Amino acid sequence: MGEVQIISTCLVVATPNESISIPKNISKIEMTPWDLQFLLVNTIQKGLLFHKPKDENNNIPISSLIDHLKTSLSHTLCFFPLLTGRFSTVKNTDDDTISFFINCNNIGVEFIHANALKLSVSSILDSVHVPIFVHHLFPLNNTRNFECVTKPLFGVQITELVDGFFIGCTMSHCLGDGTCFWHFFNSWSEISRGYEVISKIPVLKRYFSEKMEIPIHLPLKLDDEKLSEKIEVPQLVERIFHFSKESIGRLKGKANSEIGVNSISSFQAYLAHLWRSVTRCCKLDDKEEVSINVIIGTRSRLNPPLQEGYFGNAAYFKTVKTTAGELLENGLGWAAMQINKMVAAQSFEEVMKFYKEWVEKPMLFTNASVLVGNKIGISSSPRYNIYGVDFGWGKPVAVRSGKANKNDGKITLFPGIEEGSVDIEVCILPETMQALENDQEFMEVVTTKA
Repeated sequence: MGEVQIISTCLVVATPNESISIPKNISKIEMTPWDLQFLLVNTIQKGLLFHKPKDENNNIPISSLIDHLKTSLSHTLCFFPLLTGRFSTVKNTDDDTISFFINCNNIGVEFIHANALKLSVSSILDSVHVPIFVHHLFPLNNTRNFECVTKPLFGVQITELVDGFFIGCTMSHCLGDGTCFWHFFNSWSEISRGYEVISKIPVLKRYFSEKMEIPIHLPLKLDDEKLSEKIEVPQLVERIFHFSKESIGRLKGKANSEIGVNSISSFQAYLAHLWRSVTRCCKLDDKEEVSINVIIGTRSRLNPPLQEGYFGNAAYFKTVKTTAGELLENGLGWAAMQINKMVAAQSFEEVMKFYKEWVEKPMLFTNASVLVGNKIGISSSPRYNIYGVDFGWGKPVAVRSGKANKNDGKITLFPGIEEGSVDIEVCILPETMQALENDQEFMEVVTTKA
């Protein structure tokens, strides 16, 4: 791991603050199709970079910081009993299938204290490409979700830098999506700042459609040798491109103007710009198929909508396909409209269609399936409250992701520090990245540091 050294590792369990009343914990949580689809892939890994906290006289000792974060984490976990548990399985002998559920047994989350005293905040912030050592700032690397029968479902790593610290968190994707991940991160920071009760209590009851038999039966064998096969991932490079609010506004205006509409959103405009730019830089034959995978949130699409605070996955992926020639010849507006039409078609009926068809024929994502070429996959969201995570020593200066689920064409979206801006983390082959960085049409939208 080079510059990063592990100082200590332990398990942190949920310990209630004796001065307050914690909602009664539940012992078992069933899993939905939205949860189970991620069993065979990796976890969610996101982390925040902070300057070192200071009191009136000097830096706060790292030992005090670690103790405080560990204690506040323990209290926060009382509101999220599923994070300290493990997956459990049941073999269904009648049809030779397996079922999963979350056992809220409070075994604990992994907590790592590490240091990297040769690294600074600027070594992360000022690097053109994301340094490879960033991947070592996260716990539970190379963990796939189904392995959390024995491994922790959640992990935290606090890494001390020469002038700052990094809090990296890893969560099993079968527990919840990005909305849930940042719900917990924000809640932990509230308890750290002195809150006795978090501002948004998680809703732990999972959503199941009417007349659905639970638990869901999966035609899966955990001792299958195929599950342990290692997939060869090509050498990749990552870079974060900053799109200002003004640049995004220009893209949106251009996309709508090109096709004479006013329905293209900012999100659809900059995704179309990115999709066309990466495709152009891949130098594909005009007839080759290209695609973009977009996350479809289901919280507001259900009838009635899911409760605020629903803690579980509530999303699925939809793909827009075309050819390289058609995508590049028809312009930004046309590409954005293809995304727009797909998103607009995701009604309550479509959500339920996906849900019911999945139960009848479960489709699990695999590491191999995401490595198919000529496609980009969108993850995370610029809507998450990332820069509101304040543990009592100030807001973060940057957000980064870990190595989990990284492949050629993986795009991770974050809000920028400035309101209305977006940071787009692009993970692609080195030769494609070099072409992208030299692509004038793409780079004229990117805001670079002075």
